Amino acid sequence: MKKIQSLLVGAMALTAVSIANAGTLVINSDQADPAPKKAFAEIVQKFEGENPDITVKYNLYDKEGYKTAIRNWLSTSPPDVVFWYAGNRMKAFVDRGLFEDVSDVWKKEDLKANMPSATPAMTINDKQWGVPYTYYQWGIYYRKDIFDKLGLSEPKTWDEFLAVNAKLKANDIAPIAIGTKYLWTAAGWFDYLNMRTNGLDFHIDLMDGKIPYTDPRVRKTFEHWKVLVDNGYFLENHASYSWQEAQPFMYNGKAAMYLIGNFIAPNFPKELDGKMGFFQFPQIDPAIGMAEDAPMDTIHIPAKAANKKDARKFLEFMARADNQTLVNAALLQIPPHKKAHAPDNYFLNKGVDMLNNASGTAQFYDRDTDPSMAQEGMKGFQEFMVKPERMDAILKRLESVRKRVFK
Repeated sequence: MKKIQSLLVGAMALTAVSIANAGTLVINSDQADPAPKKAFAEIVQKFEGENPDITVKYNLYDKEGYKTAIRNWLSTSPPDVVFWYAGNRMKAFVDRGLFEDVSDVWKKEDLKANMPSATPAMTINDKQWGVPYTYYQWGIYYRKDIFDKLGLSEPKTWDEFLAVNAKLKANDIAPIAIGTKYLWTAAGWFDYLNMRTNGLDFHIDLMDGKIPYTDPRVRKTFEHWKVLVDNGYFLENHASYSWQEAQPFMYNGKAAMYLIGNFIAPNFPKELDGKMGFFQFPQIDPAIGMAEDAPMDTIHIPAKAANKKDARKFLEFMARADNQTLVNAALLQIPPHKKAHAPDNYFLNKGVDMLNNASGTAQFYDRDTDPSMAQEGMKGFQEFMVKPERMDAILKRLESVRKRVFK
């Protein structure tokens, strides 16, 4: 009888231990578009299969709402893992002590060797603060069939680009699709025009608050932009469309080009197979290197997370080459892990080749500069695209913000 009792006590103790070890991992994600939503459903299922003692609670939010909500979560009752971005977007939370140092995960998975291109973007004060799972090129996606019909070629220079825009406009096609209801899309135009006009080093110095927005070189960037605005080359009423709502204009042939990240590629309708193309943002000054925006998406452990042990397991899982291959196959994007494989895809092959030959990369305006500067900067960019005559007033206002933010 005593033996049976001791066996029962032992079994109960083991059960108690297994219950104590059983964890719920809460993950908050902004990957709500169809392709990433499906990809991460598979990833969560695979992670739970490999870790049967962990139950994942995966919460999905739309991107715009997420950007606001994450600030509240991190400082109050955060989840165990959050999706976010590299660069200054990450640094803002690191500086406030809201992200966990995960250098141990990097060491365990040998990520400095396996993700050399991502290491600088993830390192602050010689420590790593998250794990990147994808990055992607920006560039101009366009309707090849419309170009062919009008006898147009992919423009390599600014003058060629202006000529393409003029021909499209003359044929009653909006040259450039864009939706600026959410302000970040206009920032893509600023980034490229500034990098092509003044170079990557200048651009990063501006992002770091070291150069005034009233500098004549910044004004020159806006003057190039003003040519496009004044000639009516952007989609009309763009401020009333989100980036998604502007896409149908390109798909139905009412617009021809879209400067955007490769996350647009999975949205292309089946009937446009073979009709969509991609080209690098044209050169403005031959003396300036061809730098590119290549934003990196990341996952992090909040400093106040309740279940950091399982969160680390998830970051290690997401850092593996096999899982980076799986996710990026669905996203049609590029895995940061050098042993992972990017999908064999027309747009990605172009992107990988372009990034391999770039003179350098930036993260993107709202990831490269201080969040307060980014918000006001993007408001100014959208306003400029609607009211270009306010250019000097906008630049003066942005300079006031820069002085306040970077004092």
